[in-house]
Amino acid sequence: MNYLLDPNVVSELRKGQAAAPAIAAWVRPLEASDLALSVLVLGELRHGIELLRRRGDRAQADLFAAWLERLAVEFADRLLSVTRSVAERWGTLRGIAPLPPIDGLMAATAIEHDMTLVTRDTGELARVGVRVLDPWDV
Repeated sequence: MNYLLDPNVVSELRKGQAAAPAIAAWVRPLEASDLALSVLVLGELRHGIELLRRRGDRAQADLFAAWLERLAVEFADRLLSVTRSVAERWGTLRGIAPLPPIDGLMAATAIEHDMTLVTRDTGELARVGVRVLDPWDV
């Protein structure tokens, strides 16, 4: 596993043929085994689904929930947890830059697993020493 995908990348890849050309070009030569998710991505996506549901768009929420279930199954062996070492690394990173909790935990996960964090939001993350890649800007 070389790349830890941020929710914004996962959401773009969900679009399939309609995904941004830069994202499609970046992911095309990669093997599935090159990509991993943090359990935090599942939580972030679930949050978005529940917001849709609360706004009354049950049909759309159900579609996204089914997609989320398929995603969890697809990445089952490449799903990274927040372990003690990740949590402690996150604490160290917070001393360097005040990142939002999810971003900081994703950065800590990438560092602990020697991975590149693939995200559109690279600015603050690069300051804490995590390798980042913005596939929209490749």
